Amino acid sequence: MPPARILFYMATFGALALVARSLLIGPVPTWITLAALAAYTATVLSGVLLLRLRMFVDAVCRGPDDARGVALTFDDGPNPTHTPKVLDLLDQAKVKATFFVIGKKAEAHPEIVRDIVARGHALGSHGYAHPRTFAMLPTSAVRADIERSLVVLEKITGRRPTLFRPPIGHTNPRIAKVVDALDLTVVGWSVRAIDGLASADAEKVTARVTRGLEDGAIVLLHDAAEREDHVPASLAALPKILEGLRARNLAGVAVTDFVEGSREEGAA
Repeated sequence: MPPARILFYMATFGALALVARSLLIGPVPTWITLAALAAYTATVLSGVLLLRLRMFVDAVCRGPDDARGVALTFDDGPNPTHTPKVLDLLDQAKVKATFFVIGKKAEAHPEIVRDIVARGHALGSHGYAHPRTFAMLPTSAVRADIERSLVVLEKITGRRPTLFRPPIGHTNPRIAKVVDALDLTVVGWSVRAIDGLASADAEKVTARVTRGLEDGAIVLLHDAAEREDHVPASLAALPKILEGLRARNLAGVAVTDFVEGSREEGAA
């Protein structure tokens, strides 16, 4: 069990114990109540915002100990202009990657989704509408959004995706319940390019990613802007990132290789 999840359980138990003590014995000093509330809120928010903590959701954030290669992952596509360029660069470098696509964009550009699969890359869901308030939605809305994306992608490719990356990377117990019910594997990252912002600098993105290139790394990149209002810095950075892989003699693999390896490691 991830340490952050143990911390969450301990914090929850402590909060309940504090309430019980107040009911059975008498109220504790106000400063203790406020301090406990602040600590508990900070703990929960950390779990929501930081997927790598795996506080609420079992997520693959890097490959198993014996992993070989680097998994490049691309979010927020497909885009009719940018995604084909990314695919061509990957082909030239003989690198496989994983694309977490937004359902409504996939509906608009099904031919690109089919091309992603035809070129041998892995495909995952990034939700249907990609709301920034995804973690604030009720369970029914979370499930409806994810299921709609799965239906769209299965209709386009003939296969139901098994990989899911939450919008913005935020999670909570409601999202955990839904992905478990839908038998989805949540995929996070160990290296974040921070390339999705309009102000992102390609050279800084390249430096940030190349520093983290090692066996088992999962790299978060973007093949499209979330709101299609700019060109992601990853397009300019990708050639040098691929050069970095070659220089380190690292293969570019689909994240499914790590997921399967993680499952085997967990079963052992």
